Amino acid sequence: MSDDAADTTQVTDQADSPAEPTGDFWTQPRSTPMLAGWVLLVTGVLGMAAAIALLLDRIQLLIDPSFVPACSINPIISCGSVMVTEQGKFFGFPNPMLGLPAFAVILVTAVLTLGRVRLPRWYWLGQAIVTFLGQIFVGYLIFQSLYRIHALCPYCMVVWTIVPIIFILSLSRVLPDGDRGRSMREWLWMLLPVYYVVVVAMIAIEFWDYWSTLF
Repeated sequence: MSDDAADTTQVTDQADSPAEPTGDFWTQPRSTPMLAGWVLLVTGVLGMAAAIALLLDRIQLLIDPSFVPACSINPIISCGSVMVTEQGKFFGFPNPMLGLPAFAVILVTAVLTLGRVRLPRWYWLGQAIVTFLGQIFVGYLIFQSLYRIHALCPYCMVVWTIVPIIFILSLSRVLPDGDRGRSMREWLWMLLPVYYVVVVAMIAIEFWDYWSTLF
């Protein structure tokens, strides 16, 4: 294993050892490194802050249609343009209302982890499944923002950034211990920068005409 690979997997590997309690695979409590707890805490706080900010601005827009959110900076970076679209209320209510309970769960997981509570694999599996569904929704919103709405919401991009981190970390705690599980975790973390590069490239290409005017 290379030094770089070791660094990218230390969030989830440090607690994997033969000393894990015996028992059923899914009910077996999992030791989780403190670093993973801090990562979940930071991502949970960022996600909750973004959801709250978006929801407050959306409420203000309902009260005053002429309200301009602070995150509406220019024709491209504009929360207001995204909020008022049908995609901004995919289930019939503002999308940030989905983020409030979702990131609340992440914060609870972070606190339990930092409190050295050993959560079973089924808990991490449930969190990984829900986060995976969230990642699919994020992919849909990225496509809609770039190619249908033609605007970027900074708060939304915070969520685009942190959801894959939460998903990979959660899935990593489900994987088995040993060399095979460690190798799978390495590959998962290697996919994260690929995701970021692809999203940044999509943004750069789609709005290149505007970005080029800034140089």
